[in-house]
Amino acid sequence: MRAYERFITYAKIHTASSEDFVRNPSTERQFDLARLLVKELKDLGVSDARMTDSCYVYGSLPATPGYENKPKLGFIAHMDTIPDFSGENVKPTLVHDYDGGDVPLGASGRVLSPRDFPSLLELKGKTLITTDGTTVLGGDDKAGVAEIMTLVETLQNEPIPHGFIGVAFTPDEEIGHGPDGFDVAGFGCDFGYTLDGGKAGEIEFENFNAAAAKFTVNGRNVHPGAAKNIMINAQLVAMEINALLPGAERPEHTAGYEGFFHLTDMSGTVEQATLSYIVRDHSAPRFESRKATLKQIESFINEKYGPGTCALTIRDQYRNMVEKIRPDNYHLIENAIAACEKAGVKPLIQPIRGGTDGATLSFMGLPCPNLGTGDFACHGPFEHVCVEEMDQCVEVALNLVKAYAR
Repeated sequence: MRAYERFITYAKIHTASSEDFVRNPSTERQFDLARLLVKELKDLGVSDARMTDSCYVYGSLPATPGYENKPKLGFIAHMDTIPDFSGENVKPTLVHDYDGGDVPLGASGRVLSPRDFPSLLELKGKTLITTDGTTVLGGDDKAGVAEIMTLVETLQNEPIPHGFIGVAFTPDEEIGHGPDGFDVAGFGCDFGYTLDGGKAGEIEFENFNAAAAKFTVNGRNVHPGAAKNIMINAQLVAMEINALLPGAERPEHTAGYEGFFHLTDMSGTVEQATLSYIVRDHSAPRFESRKATLKQIESFINEKYGPGTCALTIRDQYRNMVEKIRPDNYHLIENAIAACEKAGVKPLIQPIRGGTDGATLSFMGLPCPNLGTGDFACHGPFEHVCVEEMDQCVEVALNLVKAYAR
């Protein structure tokens, strides 16, 4: 079975995670895909395929006799889709021999166009899978799931010598909790690769340092007719806080290695208001400086309006995996480059303007860069996957298996 055929099945399963995180998984629906994957792995002869109570799926292929001393290699993808755009009732649509023009997305009124997504022109003549314009597609990261499953099938059906191979599928990656319950020791691998988003040939081992920050502003509400020199409008103070952040350092004004402050959510009344941010930077020193800026704003507001007016909480989310890859494990990148070239795919090394499970796993003892999956414009209704690139991604993974068996 080709990877895209599996993907179409997986995409129809609603697996969105939830920001209202209490435990892994954040949503019970993620078990629906997990159970299917365990069954499929067992059907493929993966006898130790299993699912944990926290919705992690694991399986392994024992080393070919004589290859037991080769490096143990893992492949990882996540099952959840984003919580902030619908992932329910996904209707994948095949577009054969894409002509390079506009693609209407069902009856939604939305159009997938190279005017908005110039990379579409590189996919001319290929087969696309799109949404109907009302949901995400789920290629992030069910394309990676499908490619790993196809890799397993290939290794089970063809006489390809290999060392120990581990596969794992995680919940809650989209809300930053994917590695929380990951059993690195039980996974049993020396190194790993996540397959998660991006065009075929992407190799990523630099990601953001990341934190979530929340300002809670406590106002003082009195009758507006008697408010002079008494009222503190929490909403206006919240607006002042946001204005103290550098306007040029927002996601819409940054690229490459440039970090940002991103206001993700706000709510408020005169009595109380909240501002939620994500903070990102590739540079560890600049990342710490950004957090210091937020703390300085908290102090300033409390000095201006009185103690207790502003309360800031900061939660670190993940760190830049380059700290774990470049010094001692750069062979993972060199081998990935060679694997892409052997598959006829141009390697593209670039920083991730985000994060993957692999970032945290690298700091948990499993060095784990990321590989592209042939998925584009993720996290919205314009998401699309290239069938031929999915095939290439499977071939890249297969070439890596062969490389570490040599």
